[in-house]
Amino acid sequence: MDTKEAAFLRQFIGKEVQGSPSPFLNWLRPVLLKVEEGSLAFQYTVRAEMTNPFGTLHGGITAAIIDDAIGATLIAYGGPDFHVTINLVVDYFAAAREGDVVIAETQVIKKGSQIVNAQSELWNEARTKLLAKGYTNLIKTKTR
Repeated sequence: MDTKEAAFLRQFIGKEVQGSPSPFLNWLRPVLLKVEEGSLAFQYTVRAEMTNPFGTLHGGITAAIIDDAIGATLIAYGGPDFHVTINLVVDYFAAAREGDVVIAETQVIKKGSQIVNAQSELWNEARTKLLAKGYTNLIKTKTR
């Protein structure tokens, strides 16, 4: 994949992403691990403001990480179109706590002319425990 968007992302491999057009992505403060066609991997450190009253990663933040990582995957394709989520289903399997490092890895399953189907898995840092898995469909718009 050789787009200016993918090149922008690649400069952050091994570093915290900064200066993204997505304020939410900047707030999440991920470290980019890989950029490939149809797949990205980000690493996140769970901060206090990302947790629920039980001290674990909030389910809404988990869903947002999944959604945002998939969105970045589609942006890496480049082009004038933008894709917006039309549904998102998240299965939660295990918890992460403040200070834990989690890895989100995305995969585009099918990229059609209008609809994209994708998924993201959220793992613990050692990739021995699947924390959550999300599935989504996104539709192409001209709002970019």
